[in-house]
Amino acid sequence: MADVAIISGSASDAAITDKVKKILEANNISYDAQILSAHRDPDKLDAYIKASTCKIYIAIAGLSAALPGVIASKTDRPVIGVPVSGTLNGMDALLSIAQMPKGVPVACVGVDNGENAAWLAIRILKLK
Repeated sequence: MADVAIISGSASDAAITDKVKKILEANNISYDAQILSAHRDPDKLDAYIKASTCKIYIAIAGLSAALPGVIASKTDRPVIGVPVSGTLNGMDALLSIAQMPKGVPVACVGVDNGENAAWLAIRILKLK
């Protein structure tokens, strides 16, 4: 499997996913991109996480932005959350990702900032 798993909660997040892909491709980092909602596809999401051998997850989510936290609750690998702008300009998603409970860490980049999520993943991969 790829070094980075990019999971978006909705097809409407494609523009953010494309930002992530562009940076990873330019740096020859392998990735797998999936659309899996924590709410609509919980069983598929669980199966994907269990089968994944990725080193880092990038989770792209708007609205309540549960996806990054759900992923982080099911793995010990790093999770980077990308909040997506929406009706509240992304503040709802930003706070949902940044305010994870203790023991469920999620790194959080700026609203719609898929580029920084990719750059952070690259830096984490360079630690090995």
